[in-house]
Amino acid sequence: MKLTKTFTFSALILAMGFPTIAQETSAERQNTSLDKDIEQILIVGVRSSRISKGATGLTMKIDETPQSISMVSAEQIKNYATTNLNDALKLATGINVEEWETNRTNYTSRGFEIKNTQIDGIGMPNDWGIVTGAMEAYGYDKIEVIRGANGLLTGVGSSAGTINYVRKRPTNENQGEVNLSVGSYDLTRIEADYSLLLTEDGRWAARAVVAAEDKGSYLKGLENDRTFFYGTIDGQLTNNSTLAFGYSYQDANTDGNMWGALVFNYTDGTQAEWKTSATTTQDWTMWDTINTTAFIEYVYMFENDWELKATYNQRTSEEDDKLFYAYGSIDKDTGLGLVGWPGRFGGEFDADLFDLTINGDFSLFGQNHELVFGASHSKSKQHLNQYSFDFSSTPAYGPTPAFPYALDAIPEPVWQDNNVYSKIDVTLKRYFGSTKLNVTEDFFVIAGFNAIDYSRHGVNNAVDIDNEESEFSPYVGATYSVTEDINLYASYSDIYQPQEQYDIDGYFLAPTKGVNFETGIKTTWFDNNLLATFAYFTAEQEGIANYAGINPATGQYFYNGIDVESKGYELEVVGRINENLTTSLAYTNLDMDNSAGGEAHEWAPRNVINFLVDYKLSAMPSLTVGLGGKWQSKTKNVEYNVKQDAYLLVNAFARWDINDRLSVQANINNITDEKYITSLHTVGYYAAPTNGSVRLSYQF
Repeated sequence: MKLTKTFTFSALILAMGFPTIAQETSAERQNTSLDKDIEQILIVGVRSSRISKGATGLTMKIDETPQSISMVSAEQIKNYATTNLNDALKLATGINVEEWETNRTNYTSRGFEIKNTQIDGIGMPNDWGIVTGAMEAYGYDKIEVIRGANGLLTGVGSSAGTINYVRKRPTNENQGEVNLSVGSYDLTRIEADYSLLLTEDGRWAARAVVAAEDKGSYLKGLENDRTFFYGTIDGQLTNNSTLAFGYSYQDANTDGNMWGALVFNYTDGTQAEWKTSATTTQDWTMWDTINTTAFIEYVYMFENDWELKATYNQRTSEEDDKLFYAYGSIDKDTGLGLVGWPGRFGGEFDADLFDLTINGDFSLFGQNHELVFGASHSKSKQHLNQYSFDFSSTPAYGPTPAFPYALDAIPEPVWQDNNVYSKIDVTLKRYFGSTKLNVTEDFFVIAGFNAIDYSRHGVNNAVDIDNEESEFSPYVGATYSVTEDINLYASYSDIYQPQEQYDIDGYFLAPTKGVNFETGIKTTWFDNNLLATFAYFTAEQEGIANYAGINPATGQYFYNGIDVESKGYELEVVGRINENLTTSLAYTNLDMDNSAGGEAHEWAPRNVINFLVDYKLSAMPSLTVGLGGKWQSKTKNVEYNVKQDAYLLVNAFARWDINDRLSVQANINNITDEKYITSLHTVGYYAAPTNGSVRLSYQF
């Protein structure tokens, strides 16, 4: 989902790929008497290799890549019934899902906001790092997360990381499924996914994915419904070229949403405690969005196995919302003290992204190496309108009734003129090149560059915006194979990220810059079925946006730039221990300081343990059970004077395969009924208590 504020830095294109695509030899192409079955195998081999691009785009396996990389697999998404991307990313190592509003979320890693998002390895718009609403997860095969600065792979970005969503693509046989789910808070959901061969020889295939969900909430007054469709066609034009294109549509509607979050401050300086269902909303609030994406991907393989790849991605979003924001400090005895601020907005956003990449192998000093060059161009337009109202006559502006108040305590304002709030055009041009040099059979180095030209023009909250920026970023990484099962690695990245937060005068902050270093060891076990990774990382980031207060003249947040140093280490063990047991265990330790030597970003937990353990019973192989969740250390937000104790979250599932086609699955979330705040990043609300769902699945 696209957020409703200023869009910027619209595309961080990552297309440094070296895929191996099966193809016929020249002699085979000249032989007209080839057996039809052999020809079909070759053709299907070409098309089937045209899967979605991974997060790195490189030929390196995960255990060879000089970065920390984790994946949320389709099986994990299914097991833990994560129907939206927020819930799916809660399964990922080292990722914190900061749900600071009911409809807006930030993803963070290593104490920084993740602002680089990709789909199939192509950078997509993600301004402010915020995701608006619940993005459907059913259209993706897996999610890949590169933790730490991604300059090694994109040349730009923060010290947080990059998220790559891998779309579903057509399979090489006709197959599909239908799923029906019911659960807590009147959840009803239906899913359907079908892949179809369009030609007998397998050259062309299509896939359609649909999902519809309607759900209430444990929060008073909150209701959500979402409809999603995704279709794609994938085929082989010639023996040397392939084409894929697709389109997705999501219509999401929310009633009773929060703008901002709960207020936890009493006037005497102590922290307030509310019921889990507490909310500041009113029954006239709503936030509706429509999001569409479209893509075309063309690949041509030359006779010397060099590859030319051209992609076009288009993305649009629309929104219509009525919001109510409550802030201040509450008198413990009377419940008074909150101040209301209503808002109504409507807007549109669209972005066009083009990318052209050529890559291949070359020989030098007795070794084969890889080389890639490319260019990308993106343009985006964001137009957001704000409705005015009479400040002097509406009860929604000014002191509220005693909190907690009823959902109908404050009437909706009479909305008036529809005025331009922001109108921003962003252009990003990127030129990049890299080489993977195999120094020996056991040691390789990756070196490259990224050069960008970035412009941002328009108006934001009555402030004229005119930014022109350029940056050249080198990067380097290396991996050494000690044995077949042990790899040592190190990487260095420049940090460069334009920022969308603005100062007290309404001007965008200067880009944040810095450096990031990571080193570690990766080992494989049990015939490469289990991967263990230890990583040590350090980062220095200058001028990163930090919340500084509310402008009394405009009521808008403003920010200043601070310097932050971070360091820490991660340990992850992921994979299959035996035929029945699969696990993902990880521990992250973090230390962050500001330039004055004090603690920085204290909303980020300093210690986090993630765990997923799935087991198929030997005595009853049709039954699979699992436990997943996380433990995190205490956190606090000094600006809002809110603290969060350490907590443990545990979820569970059990699936019974009734036969080869039919299965039933039960999920229970928050088994121990832990009460905790969803985020201290900008301060959130209470998370859901114990809840569950049941899903019936049929494969055909």
